[in-house]
Parts: sequence; structure tokens; C-alpha cells
Amino acid sequence: MTTYSRTKEFEGASFDRASFRGATIRFSDVSGVTMRGVDLDGLDVDSHDLFFGKLIVNGVDVVPYVDAELNRMFPGRELQKAETPEGLREGWVAVQQAWATTVADTPAELRDAHVPDEWSLAQTLRHLILATDTWLRGAIRGIDQPFHEIGQIFTGAAEGGFDMTIFRDDAPAWDEVLAVRAERQAMVTEFLASVTPEQLAEEREDPWGGDWNPSVGDCIRVILEEEWAHLRYIRRDLALLASS
Repeated sequence: MTTYSRTKEFEGASFDRASFRGATIRFSDVSGVTMRGVDLDGLDVDSHDLFFGKLIVNGVDVVPYVDAELNRMFPGRELQKAETPEGLREGWVAVQQAWATTVADTPAELRDAHVPDEWSLAQTLRHLILATDTWLRGAIRGIDQPFHEIGQIFTGAAEGGFDMTIFRDDAPAWDEVLAVRAERQAMVTEFLASVTPEQLAEEREDPWGGDWNPSVGDCIRVILEEEWAHLRYIRRDLALLASS
């Protein structure tokens, strides 16, 4: 199978009566793509950024419908957009309860199992440790090096110049993952317990060096978005692993 990596040769291209059956597209820009008269049976699209734009199917923007359905499937998910301390606290409780159920219900033999090109449950929890470190310890609290050594960094970080020596090379034991994860969860709980509307409105710098200046509330909402998104991913993957 031919692999096209880091290429722009298809930008603006036109494909007529071509077959993409069984193809896989990952970490790629397909914004603005127009498809007409196409066979979409079994097309599987997953985009973390879906809710920041439009997805037009037969003339209908389906993003609001997808968002509403995910809120139905994951009660409390809608609170990831909360603007008040009370709403953010309620949203945090909801997503942590959902995670507790998933962790408790996962058999030991599936904790480190994964479907191709995706993270295992253990790796996902380590990524959420990193997300908390990034947005609470780094962005909100301004700690120079906020990352725990078992954090799971996102794909492509090394190529982007991120200092990977921060993280351990070996895979930590399950009990260590749970312990550090619990510490980070407690940090968020403690912060939200006393945060005020005025504090939520304070401005911070983008921890990844971008030109966005998020508010403290934005940083918390990113944490909630990460929690819900990765819960959806891992439940999807665990169901596939269990069925196989």
C-alpha cells in the first residue's frame, strides 16, 4: 500500500471516477474538500476539531446533530462549554464519574491493548495526565516545567522540536498510572472548588506557544474537552478489542 506523508501535492486536485476504497487518512487537512456523487457507505470520520466548523452532508450541516447525539450518549458532556464555576465543577464531576466507570469495567488484559494506530487505556490516562499538566500546571499556574515524566505526549511532538527527554522511555506500571492520574484529578478538583468568576476571566498564554491568549476558564474547558474526547475514543476502541 502506498503511503503519502507530509505532502501538499493533492491540494486543489480533482479526482474523477477514482477509488479511495479502504484508504486511511490521518492527521491530514481535508478542509474545504468537495465530494459529489460519491459512495459513502461505511465512511468513518473522526475529527477532534469537528465542532469548530461545518460538515455539510446533502446540503445539511450535521455538526449540531453530532454534538447533540454525543451529549445524549455522554451525560454531562455539554458542560465542557460551561462559563461559570458551578457549571465547570458539575462538568468535572460528570466526566470523572464516567472515567471511573470505564477504568473499573476494563479487564486487566485490555489495559495495555490497543487497536492499530491508537492508544491503549493506560496510554490514554497518561495523555490526560499531560493535558492536566499542560493547562492547569503550565498555563494557569505558570510552572516552567509542568510535566510528569510518565505523561503521554501527542504524535508528532518530537518532530516539532519538543524536548522528549522530559518523559521516561519505559512504560509505567498500571498502579503508577492510576496514582499519578488520581493526583492530577485531585488538582483540578481542588482548583475548581474555590475558583471565582473573576479568576476564570483572567488571561493566560498559550502553553504550546501559539498566538491564542486563553482565559483561565478556556484552559479548564480544554481539559474537559480532552477528557470527554478521549473517553469517547477509548470506549470505541475497547468495544472493538472486546468484540475481537
